[in-house]
Amino acid sequence: MTIRLLTTEEVAARFRTSPATVRYWRHVGIGPSGIKVGRRVLYDEAECDRWWETKVAASLHGSR
Repeated sequence: MTIRLLTTEEVAARFRTSPATVRYWRHVGIGPSGIKVGRRVLYDEAECDRWWETKVAASLHGSR
């Protein structure tokens, strides 16, 4: 299995938000988990998908 890592900009594009918002989510601990590689933060694509599915499920059930 190959792990695909996304940049902050790619995550932002995927969720139609700004890179600053993705960085904020990471800072406050509400977004997908990031992996620090040198000076860059990368995100596991599968982790981003799981995070999104959790958010959608919570929205459908009326919880936050």
